[in-house]
Amino acid sequence: MDAGILKPFGPSILKAKIPDEIILKLNDYVDQIIDDNEKSKSLNYGTALAGDVTQEFKLEQKFAMDSGWANFLAKCTKQWIEYEYNKKITEFKLIESWIVRQFKDEYNPVHWHSGHISGAGFLKVPDSFGSFSQETKDNKKYMGGSLNLVHGTKQFLSGSIYSIKPKVGDFYFFPNYLMHTVYPFKGTDQERRSISFNAFINENIYNVYGD
Repeated sequence: MDAGILKPFGPSILKAKIPDEIILKLNDYVDQIIDDNEKSKSLNYGTALAGDVTQEFKLEQKFAMDSGWANFLAKCTKQWIEYEYNKKITEFKLIESWIVRQFKDEYNPVHWHSGHISGAGFLKVPDSFGSFSQETKDNKKYMGGSLNLVHGTKQFLSGSIYSIKPKVGDFYFFPNYLMHTVYPFKGTDQERRSISFNAFINENIYNVYGD
């Protein structure tokens, strides 16, 4: 598995690479849904999600299984948890996986997910996310289009925000409660296409309080 553990702050984060063949299958599937108005309506997930974006829709469970996407998520999650806790999970239940199609001036506000394990990654990114105007860019970091993971408060040697520049194939696994947001971008009409998921694992491993 082409992956590595990241710990920029409290919760563990797993960064993994989506295999190229799965990226191709996912993008072909998304393009077919976009062209099918009836299926786009039936799979619409926008009313259940926080984003102010062009389109959000669920992946069909059968496609998630047949394409290898569900297996990729399960395999990465199992190896991540085993590394962190030295425990093997025996349960991985994919609740849902969905696509977010974001274009310029659109955004995803700070939010968190359901389930136990969540994640987000990238299937398409614009050639450029734009930049500040000449008058405002001095001494500022442009955040347009970035995925930002948020936890705790800023402290000495401990930041509260981990900012991620999207790259096709990069996928980040994190606990469901980890807050995150995507800032709007500008300067292009190209699509920022991402994919996310929620899943359950063994309750006795997730529930560290043992209640």
